[in-house]
Amino acid sequence: MPTPTYDLSTIGEGQIRLTVNRGERLMNARSVRMNPACSEANVAGLLSELKRKTLWTSSLPEGDLGEYVLSEYRSVGVDLSTMVRKPTSRIALYFMEPGEPPMPANVIYDREYTPFRTTGIDEYDWDKILDTRLVFLTGITAALTDTTASVVSFAADEAEKRGVDVALDVNFRSKLWSGDQARKVLEPIAEKARILFCSIKDAKAVFGIEGTGEEVAEQLYQRFGNEYVVSTNHLDGPYLRDKNGLHKYTTTTVPVVDRPGAGDSFVSATLHGFLSGDVECGVKWGQKAAEFALTHMGDLTRMRPEELDIPMGDDINR
Repeated sequence: MPTPTYDLSTIGEGQIRLTVNRGERLMNARSVRMNPACSEANVAGLLSELKRKTLWTSSLPEGDLGEYVLSEYRSVGVDLSTMVRKPTSRIALYFMEPGEPPMPANVIYDREYTPFRTTGIDEYDWDKILDTRLVFLTGITAALTDTTASVVSFAADEAEKRGVDVALDVNFRSKLWSGDQARKVLEPIAEKARILFCSIKDAKAVFGIEGTGEEVAEQLYQRFGNEYVVSTNHLDGPYLRDKNGLHKYTTTTVPVVDRPGAGDSFVSATLHGFLSGDVECGVKWGQKAAEFALTHMGDLTRMRPEELDIPMGDDINR
């Protein structure tokens, strides 16, 4: 078989995040900080910085706002050649109130009537998208509309047919769909995934699985038969369940400058380990990447590989 062009390909909606200043609510804000955002693109972007070949696909409006989003991920080397562009359409937005304890952070979505929500399976270049070692999918994209759910499900089905590995991040968003809706769509994809990411909270909300971190990781592993299950639980864990048993990691707390994108960085560096054949080491890299992500602004983690001390490329120096 020919070597795939990409290490990872993914599909998800490009957005713009508008963040109010600390200590303000959106209702009284007079200025916001603006940056591109997309969970799947963040994963592809950090992997690209780690010298992986990555592809991100979306459906975005023509014009300056679409170009603004694309320029963020193009700048770190993500291949954007399969992008679908639509005229006279709008960009997805989300507003964020950072919050300070005891006030929680809050997200307000403005994502209706965007081109991505109605772009169907036949409009994407699947031959190129699936010319990859690994396709990365999330519950965020599946949650948007029946159309996007069909696209994500098709990507998983077609990847399985072509012998392409699937990675799924459940990434449940209660403001986008219910747990029951998520389970119906994501359960068949989870069964196809070689590596599954699911937080302890999401396991309960989507799959009805409860217990300690160790118990939830074990139940997910037994239920879906994945080769690797990675579970997170805020400051407890993370956990990895594989054929060698359960591995628990210790979390280090760091100052939080900006929270969005930290989970994507964790997933991305963990997948770097997966692509290198060492997920156990990948989770440690994921923790480093997440810590780094929390300490600077923006959804995409901007870093030099040597700052995280993570080996690059296909081989791990042991």
